[in-house]
Amino acid sequence: MNNLTQAATIGSSSSNGAPARPTTTRTLRLGGLNWLIWRQHRAGFWTLIAATAATVAVLVLQRAEMMDHLTAHGWPDAAPGKWLEGVHPIRFQLVSYGLGFIPIVLGVFLGAPLLAGDLESGTAKLVASQSVTPRRWLATKLGMTALVVVVCTTALSIAFGRWWGPVKQEPTVLGWSDGSAFDNTGPVPVALALFTVMSGVAIGMLLRRTLISMVVTFAVAVAVQVIWHFERLALGHVVTITTHQGIGPGSPRPQLPEAALEIDESLISNSGETHGWGTCAHEISGKVCIQKYDLVGWSVDYLPISQMRSMQWFGASVLFALTAAVTAFILIRGRKRIV
Repeated sequence: MNNLTQAATIGSSSSNGAPARPTTTRTLRLGGLNWLIWRQHRAGFWTLIAATAATVAVLVLQRAEMMDHLTAHGWPDAAPGKWLEGVHPIRFQLVSYGLGFIPIVLGVFLGAPLLAGDLESGTAKLVASQSVTPRRWLATKLGMTALVVVVCTTALSIAFGRWWGPVKQEPTVLGWSDGSAFDNTGPVPVALALFTVMSGVAIGMLLRRTLISMVVTFAVAVAVQVIWHFERLALGHVVTITTHQGIGPGSPRPQLPEAALEIDESLISNSGETHGWGTCAHEISGKVCIQKYDLVGWSVDYLPISQMRSMQWFGASVLFALTAAVTAFILIRGRKRIV
């Protein structure tokens, strides 16, 4: 018997002569309730994952194509006029519009049916009769759904942000304060998607009918987008810049930082009082208007692009807090009235 045979013989027996148990290899497979939840919703999860992978691939290719053009035309050292012509704003706009619908789609087709389908079909009653507690069942459902949503929306946010990043200083491509850029980069798309999905789950739990829950969730998701659109700029801290060198021809106007968003423009008097930029429109002449109101310069309110990241995180933190509140409501109410 050679050494290899002896080693195999020794390894196959224990110290008392009994055959040793075969070793098992652990794999990263789902089991128990996790496997059940995944299997129940695997169609929606896999569809979301596949669509995300395809979209990320397209965004990566678009960025590679754009970077080839930019570097070939002297970016970033050359003036924008030399490389901006080959950058297609319509591509950014179309892609951003598509990404902007993702929170609504996820809320309607993933969030609303998540519990409404089980309550309508009677699956919830079956689960309640098993050894698994309603709280654990709900927590697993919400946790797995949230994980898939966060992973997918984070991947899309990073991919779109990297594509838009090299030209973010050019408002003619895509303005940073517009929803097309602001809502599709950083933590905002993740927060919007999570809040919409959890709102859909809560609506489905209350209405207990899949179709009507999807319709109501759609209306709520659209309302959230509208409110977010009008309140987005309120997340920033407005900066004011003034001049005191006159307002007539040849007088210098305030110079805003690159890519800054102008909020308002007004005339400023010697006493510091501001007047609307159209104040002199109905006066006999500009000179009379200047003397009448004692105007000495301009005042401009703006938001710098440097505030974009802080504005996004502030807005996202509000949405995350609302999402946590909705999730707590689902767990508390579902524990008592899941069936």
